[in-house]
Amino acid sequence: MSEQTEPNQEITQQTVADSPSEETTIASKKAQFQALEQAPSTAEKDGKLDLVLDLSLPVSIELGRTNMLIRNILDLNRGSVVEFEKLASEPVDILVNGKKMAEGEVVVIEKHFGIRITSLVETSERIRSLGK
Repeated sequence: MSEQTEPNQEITQQTVADSPSEETTIASKKAQFQALEQAPSTAEKDGKLDLVLDLSLPVSIELGRTNMLIRNILDLNRGSVVEFEKLASEPVDILVNGKKMAEGEVVVIEKHFGIRITSLVETSERIRSLGK
């Protein structure tokens, strides 16, 4: 019986005794593995990322939410105060394309409001939210 082998494949034979009176010869082959592909370099990754870097996404800051009756919404005037479910000390949500990506705190710089990011949503959660 002849076996086909690849050029780099090595075959060894080993004699095994099933019992003191019987011997069996077993052919074994050395394991062959495919070569691992090299991970893309940083330059290649950056090249692929460059395709989306100029896309614009809406970023919004959510101070809080509330539910109101239509009657109360129609009664809103200049100077009306709308109370949110969040406390003033709680972090605000930072939404990118309608998905929560981070939390932060409101800061005032001269005459402008800003947000200092205090925590990011876990990477796995951000990726999961993209599919929704």
